[in-house]
Amino acid sequence: MRARDKFVHRWKADRQPLTPLSQCEAEQAVMLFQSAQLLEGCAFLIRNSAEVQHHECLQGCGNSSMSGDMYSAGYRSITNIDYSSVCISTMGARYSHCPGMTWQQMDVRQLSFPEASFDVILEKATLDAIMVEEKSPWEVSPDTACFIHQALTEISRCLKPGGRFVSVTFANPLFRKRLYARTEYNWSITEYSYGEGFEYFVYVMTKGEGLSPEDAALEKKILEDTTKAPPPMIATQSEDEEDFLSNIDLT
Repeated sequence: MRARDKFVHRWKADRQPLTPLSQCEAEQAVMLFQSAQLLEGCAFLIRNSAEVQHHECLQGCGNSSMSGDMYSAGYRSITNIDYSSVCISTMGARYSHCPGMTWQQMDVRQLSFPEASFDVILEKATLDAIMVEEKSPWEVSPDTACFIHQALTEISRCLKPGGRFVSVTFANPLFRKRLYARTEYNWSITEYSYGEGFEYFVYVMTKGEGLSPEDAALEKKILEDTTKAPPPMIATQSEDEEDFLSNIDLT
């Protein structure tokens, strides 16, 4: 079962978001992600990234209360999207009393919004869920890398000039910046970290700003690594012996 389908399956089964952690770790992680500490940290960044009259989009909204908390704080133009129609139906009913807050079932790789639609786009562990089956954070599979690239391309397309993409994740910069540091997305990257024990990270990408020299060097290194020719095959001792024996004329 693909990661995206597992996410939907879990939603139908028990309405809980899928996390790339063990059961014990997941329980603690969910507590952290729903804690006041995270909300306070995100609120600080949101206040510095968005104004109440801005139009925000929350991707992979899940069953998070973030939209409701933002609405209570005065942000009244919030579009929530999720791949799960069950989630959208449930959350839409829960917040039906909030005019200006909309809920749409949508694939993050094919957003139906026009270009430059949003001042701020937020995601909280959506990319983590997409990468849940990856064996190594250093080497993302081609299918997952393509999925994430399509999603980030769409996010960049839908951001207004000067708009910001805010990403909340457990992935530290060594792993996550490798995905975000691409010139074609046309954004800069700023990172923040919060929490003790289970540390989480918040990345803020600003549309229209260039990559820092450090992030540009990271992109260059990644491109060089992917274009390098594979190392030549070196025959082992057993292979040499097999070649020697195969050349003996026994006639």
